[in-house]
Amino acid sequence: MKIDGKSIASIILESLKAEVQDLKEKEIVPTLAVILIGDEKSSAAYVRQKELKAKEIGARIEIFRFNESVANSEIETLIIKLDEDTKIHGIIIQRPAPKHIEIDSLEDSISSEKEVDGFGKYPIYPVPVAEAVLLILEDVYIKQKAKNLFPNWLKSKKMAVLGTGETAGGPIINYFREYGTEPVVIDSKTESKDSLMKEADIIISAVGKTIINSSNIKKGVILIGVGMHMKDSKLHGDYNEEEIKNIAGFYTPTPGGVGPVNVAMLLSNLVEACQNSMRSNQNGG
Repeated sequence: MKIDGKSIASIILESLKAEVQDLKEKEIVPTLAVILIGDEKSSAAYVRQKELKAKEIGARIEIFRFNESVANSEIETLIIKLDEDTKIHGIIIQRPAPKHIEIDSLEDSISSEKEVDGFGKYPIYPVPVAEAVLLILEDVYIKQKAKNLFPNWLKSKKMAVLGTGETAGGPIINYFREYGTEPVVIDSKTESKDSLMKEADIIISAVGKTIINSSNIKKGVILIGVGMHMKDSKLHGDYNEEEIKNIAGFYTPTPGGVGPVNVAMLLSNLVEACQNSMRSNQNGG
């Protein structure tokens, strides 16, 4: 069964819309600063989705564009300025960034209160993509009409995470470990990849190339496709949907799967950051 990420996201966005309206009545507009470096097509597409969904809930996005050769010091200066701006409630550096950009160090320099991507040294907010995967699995749990509680249902499943990258695979692995599960981690150095994948009840794939096929998954598997790549000017996931749709019990499409929920969870972090800022100001903090 195809998992409708847009439908899951729309429920979250509808709730956020009401919260934003409450803030607007207090003359506060949740505002996200997005630092976009270079002209990576996928990055521009992601930012456009964030703009559209922010507008949908009544929030605002300010985009700060830089060419690929920008110095780290220039980004750091901007972060200091944005951190001091009380009308900015969240700051993110859009990934992927050019290789010379010291993105981890720069994200660590963003105050925890405004680092809504969850990548900083002392994060307050969860990484949106990890939260998105959990929500999608909760949706599958509801559709399966399981009798045990969701955490127990999840822990009873053999979960495999493909890819350990800093933007998706790594944070997802850490998130689920903190949740109390221990996923099998599969990367380029893992031996017997296919046999490990075939044993998994849940596969979360964050690779960015076609890696899953009909021969390395078992019947009824739950496939969550996080990784994406551009081919022939189109966005593709880590598996061909036509090839796996009759084998997987549930699967996310690309696009329209994890992506919309990921954006919704980022905006949820933004609204929470805005509410925290308002409370802090009211308390004189």
